[in-house]
Amino acid sequence: MRLRAAAVLLSAAAVTPVLAAPAPDEAAEKAAILKVIVDMEAAWNRGDFEGYMAGFQNPGVVFVSKGRVQDGWQGTLDHYVRDYGGAPEKRGHLHFFDIQIEMLAPDAAQLISRYRLDRPGAPQDGVNTRLMRKVAGRWVIALNHVSSREP
Repeated sequence: MRLRAAAVLLSAAAVTPVLAAPAPDEAAEKAAILKVIVDMEAAWNRGDFEGYMAGFQNPGVVFVSKGRVQDGWQGTLDHYVRDYGGAPEKRGHLHFFDIQIEMLAPDAAQLISRYRLDRPGAPQDGVNTRLMRKVAGRWVIALNHVSSREP
């Protein structure tokens, strides 16, 4: 008899709907992520490297480029100032395009985009692969991998 009662309870539990937490508005989250990238592009193009870096998790970003891992947020900022700072021609004009965003969880997304950096004598282009995380209600890049194409 006890087995029968247990079986009835288990079968009732199996058909009882489980109420899941409401899914976040995916379109709104993707728009918020895209805004981070648009703001970063605008900051770069006006020579505001700290504004550009506002899109990265601070201090914990992992930044991979040119076959090596940069030294966190500050190391990445130092790299940008050293290699691209000064005259606008050295910095160039940055553009992100073909942006694809895939939501992985309410607080995580994968972003893949192409980029082009137009500057005299040293243009660059390639692909960025980014892990976006929502930290304290704000989307930031937690992992950034840049794959540049040689001209």
